[in-house]
Amino acid sequence: MMQKCDTIAAIATAMSGAGIGVVRISGEDAFEIAGKVFQPASRQKKLEDQKSYTMHYGNIVDGDEIIDEVIVLLMRGPHSYTAEDTVEIDCHGGIYVMKRILDLILRSGARTAEPGEFTKRAFLNGRLDLTQAEAVMDVIHAKNEYALKSSVRQLKGSVLHLIREIREQVLYEIAFIESALDDPEHISLDGYPAELCKKVENLIKKTEDLLIHADQGRILREGIQTVIVGKPNAGKSSLMNVLTGEERAIVTDIAGTTRDILEEQIQIRGLVLNIVDTAGIRDTENVVEKIGVHRTKDSVKDADLVLYVVDSSTELDENDREIMKLLDGKRVIILLNKTDLIMKTTPEMTKKFCSGPVICISAKEETGMELLADLLEEMFLDGKISYNDEVYLTNIRHRSAMNQAKESLLKVRESIHLGMPEDFFSIDLMDAYEALGRILGESVEDDLVNEIFGKFCVGK
Repeated sequence: MMQKCDTIAAIATAMSGAGIGVVRISGEDAFEIAGKVFQPASRQKKLEDQKSYTMHYGNIVDGDEIIDEVIVLLMRGPHSYTAEDTVEIDCHGGIYVMKRILDLILRSGARTAEPGEFTKRAFLNGRLDLTQAEAVMDVIHAKNEYALKSSVRQLKGSVLHLIREIREQVLYEIAFIESALDDPEHISLDGYPAELCKKVENLIKKTEDLLIHADQGRILREGIQTVIVGKPNAGKSSLMNVLTGEERAIVTDIAGTTRDILEEQIQIRGLVLNIVDTAGIRDTENVVEKIGVHRTKDSVKDADLVLYVVDSSTELDENDREIMKLLDGKRVIILLNKTDLIMKTTPEMTKKFCSGPVICISAKEETGMELLADLLEEMFLDGKISYNDEVYLTNIRHRSAMNQAKESLLKVRESIHLGMPEDFFSIDLMDAYEALGRILGESVEDDLVNEIFGKFCVGK
């Protein structure tokens, strides 16, 4: 249902010097307000009388003063981004000129748009569901090809269509049970629990499949949380510098140079790695170094991937074995560094104590990096993500609601196995239906909507 709102305006492009800037106006009075500040090259034109999806050349004027030479694009609701009458003014991209035009529009009757308010109106006016609205922000912040493709598919409705399909199946069963309970003479529930159990099993499988892909979706969107660990002087900082392509970390022959955590974001074969270079792990009496070691262990707990750097020119010792215990159960790549020197630790030796693939590298000579890239691609992309049609839940809010829906469906299955009355099925099915609705924004509180759109930039 269309919302009756006042007219809003904002600068829709970045506030920096550029060739082109865009000032956006949306609302019932958008055409009228634009007409007050825009003087078309053809003086006989009135913006209010022009057709939708037309462009008009002229000037923005403040009284007799020409502010800028512009092109104005008109879009009549509901066929616009917000589903309202919308005007976009393409002006020169200087900060001062954009601010001057916006100020003139505000003085002519519009108000400043809140962060994300244009997209919020698109959602409230029914042009986008909440997953599509959130995908707009994901497209803007996409860090690689895979994240962009996933976000665009979500914007096109991939999550919307799948969730709607599951909700419709759940709603059908709720309606059937309620109808049968209201009219038992004409609608029989004989044999229905067994039939429902099969359907619920299928729905549980669908939710589980989505949740299985959710972690991969998070990695696509946010990047791989990657921690570099190893003993002091194993070459962690040198590796960090090779991966980032710059001297981010101090490298010396003195053990324990890195005392704090260094963070950097890089791309390898389209994958985003959020890399953390940590303090070397060893027994130490140095108070500052102890704090660094403690932080390293905390970082490992939250990591998606650990790059364990081993100095192959020395033998494994107790510090190495302590690190290997710390990595138990984690996704690990072992990097045997300093292979340009005589190797005293071999891949076979490390495999006795730590599971995970082993790559021989030399951070000093920058060798082995292609093997590392190949392995990362195999571990996290599996050669499929850019080509398949899987739907990825990239948003933590979506994953949480999907988990709730799954739990409710599991309760339905349990009630069937326990031989509970059919109205118990209906209660849990309705809980699943509402949880799925929260993903789409069909059953969501105003505070959550405001929080979601408040994260958007002004002008979007």
